[in-house]
Amino acid sequence: MIIVMSPNSTEADLEKVKIKIKSEGLEYHLSTGTSRTIVGVIGDKKAISELEMHCALPGVEKTVRITEKYKLVSREFKQENSVIDVGGVKIGGSQPVVMAGPCAVESMEQLMEAAKAVSEGGAQFLRGGAFKPRTSPYDFQGMAEEGLKMLRQAADKYNLKVVTEVLDQRTVEEVAEYADVLQIGARNMQNFQLLKEVGSCGRPVLLKRGLCATIKEWLNAAEYVMSSGCDDVIFCERGIRTYETYTRNTLDLSAVVAVKELSHLPIIVDPSHGTGRRSMVSPMAKAAIAAGADGLIIEVHPHPEVALCDGDQSLTPVEFNQVMDEIKRMSAILRGE
Repeated sequence: MIIVMSPNSTEADLEKVKIKIKSEGLEYHLSTGTSRTIVGVIGDKKAISELEMHCALPGVEKTVRITEKYKLVSREFKQENSVIDVGGVKIGGSQPVVMAGPCAVESMEQLMEAAKAVSEGGAQFLRGGAFKPRTSPYDFQGMAEEGLKMLRQAADKYNLKVVTEVLDQRTVEEVAEYADVLQIGARNMQNFQLLKEVGSCGRPVLLKRGLCATIKEWLNAAEYVMSSGCDDVIFCERGIRTYETYTRNTLDLSAVVAVKELSHLPIIVDPSHGTGRRSMVSPMAKAAIAAGADGLIIEVHPHPEVALCDGDQSLTPVEFNQVMDEIKRMSAILRGE
């Protein structure tokens, strides 16, 4: 349920509503718009029904039931688009944000070269895996904390933010020490204990869509993060598994439009994992921006031919610069400039 406060309501009115919600054993989240404050109420359905019947408090304009199971994520809860500020980089604003870098942190030399390339190309985030979930237990698993330190050092040198994946509850605090945004990978989208843990760690969360997840399952996964205290969630469409085998996954760009209709949260697209083919990254990146995506996450490696993982879908620095030039021109056209 959401409680819509009147435009003329006072801070004292809002405080009484908050006290009333707490007295019923419920939790609340505030959304302050340009003209109204909305209070999202979450908790036991019976207690919410009782609150709804006795919510004739000063300053309350109306109460509205949210029909979907995801509440805080819903566009019903917040009509305005959320813009997530990560140290001055705004995700969900007028300009698309780009996160770029290698699939995995392999060495300081590799990472510094990659960070320099993506920074010069115009990316705002350095991406890279310090912990790698691999299909085979014999594949490269990442450099763990040493890799996190390298990411932070390379990002700081080139004035970039860090986004990297966290694999389990035990390492959330460790990853949060070095990263600006915590990534939840496709295989962990419905690891609910992990979602709750990252939701309470104080960092923005990048939530990738699961391999076979429906859009509503994806939205409900985000609800786990938000209901644990994190307002800053970014969706990432990275392709889903279908019968098609030519591409690594099937990149579902209709999900960008669907998420924009159903939620106020920003969404970015991963054309690298979405296709698994270097030649497809540029056209699908442009298609994602045309569909309304708030940004991209792209794999870039200084020497893809010797990459320890995902070399076939990684762009070279030269190729990345070309993609960035095309995206900038397209974005300007879409903004009518």
